Amino acid sequence: MDHDQPEALAAFLRRYPQFEATNRLDELRHTEYARLDLHGEVYLDYTGGGLYGESQLLGHMELLRSSVLGNPHSFNPTSRRATALADRARDAVLRFFNASHDDYAVIFTSNATGAIKLVAESYPFGPDGRLLLTSDNHNSVNGMREFARAAGAMTTYVPSATPSMRVEDRSIEFCLRKGRRGRPNLLAYPAQSNFSGVQHPLDWIDRAHEAGWDVLVDCAAYVPTNRLDLRRWKPDFVPISVYKLLGYPTGVGCLIARRDALAKLRRPWFAGGTIVAVSVQGDWHQPAGDEAGFEDGTVNYLSLPAVEQGLDYMSKVGIDTVHTRLRCLTEWLLEQIGRLRHANGRPVVEVYGPRSVEDRGATIAFNVLRPNESRLHVSIVERLAAESRISLRTGCFCNPGAAELALGISRDALLGAKGMSGTADDFAEAVGLEGGGAVRVSLGVATTFGDVCRFVEFVARFRR
Repeated sequence: MDHDQPEALAAFLRRYPQFEATNRLDELRHTEYARLDLHGEVYLDYTGGGLYGESQLLGHMELLRSSVLGNPHSFNPTSRRATALADRARDAVLRFFNASHDDYAVIFTSNATGAIKLVAESYPFGPDGRLLLTSDNHNSVNGMREFARAAGAMTTYVPSATPSMRVEDRSIEFCLRKGRRGRPNLLAYPAQSNFSGVQHPLDWIDRAHEAGWDVLVDCAAYVPTNRLDLRRWKPDFVPISVYKLLGYPTGVGCLIARRDALAKLRRPWFAGGTIVAVSVQGDWHQPAGDEAGFEDGTVNYLSLPAVEQGLDYMSKVGIDTVHTRLRCLTEWLLEQIGRLRHANGRPVVEVYGPRSVEDRGATIAFNVLRPNESRLHVSIVERLAAESRISLRTGCFCNPGAAELALGISRDALLGAKGMSGTADDFAEAVGLEGGGAVRVSLGVATTFGDVCRFVEFVARFRR
């Protein structure tokens, strides 16, 4: 199905008149993201990592060129300068997410995984406590169960259902009622699935609080294309990866934590920068309060100014503008690949999760099917996409629960592979993972109609 792009765009705009209000993003594509068209690239891996605007990079380089910055843990001029820039970055994070400084603290980490680990290792799990996870979670959240298990706490998974890949309300309500009030109970789930793009309800936060639970909401996949208002929603812990939101810098993330929830955490160790005082001879230490007590060693002080600059840039772009554009493009893309048929009438694509844009983000997981409806191996799709200069992602995306459900991997097969050694391909074969996983495309700030059109034309090549 070759698209005549001018005609296809005209029909698209008639269908989605609100798209024209996002035209500024087409202008930015030609200025801030010109390198994409210069190299003929179609980038569809925004859930893997965002793209930075050129002005973000230039602004940060100019600041570094003109400034002398030193390790913040001192009172000399260069240290104070770096400390002030780090504090401005914290304020920018709070401002971007509409969070009150009185209610929330911003702790800088290396990424969202580091932020999640901070909570997992410090949360007061015990034999009388519970960890509640959705089966749809990134492995960085799944890994929290190891800390809960070591402390004797019970870990429970709330299952998702096919074909929607959603968690039923009655399932989450049933599990929340199992928690004992006054005990260390923690619910952890993603605002948006990094596998299927499903958006899980933010109103679970209030419902969990009412049932006596603390709440960690993984927002790494959600905030690049959706507004998160922390005056409206009040999760206790929000891990963020800056590079997924802003594209630059990598190596910086943060944990946005409610100050009253932060006070419950007990760190299992201390490090440089996390204490007020420490003694070797006396064998004692006094932890620092608030953010300082959780930022191990020296923060990435040369990169933190780029966080403020990037958030200011994204505020000017407008997260609501990005959301509107991608909602239109995602719906159109889902419809187009859903219509593709082989000569025998069978579908070319199997999509996992919602077929509409209701409560879903701009991330789509799917497999290409042969005419007999067997799955084409994802490595073939990825190789051919690369030859067409299309960047997408394949595999299970560090989300085993969603992958097991979507791809129909049985519990018996998974238990049978427990304890075996070998490569990832060996495990895939052992559990019967046909096709090697799934294909994932994800849209973002610089995605245009032309990008999506090129991708649909690429998928159409698999018709037989």
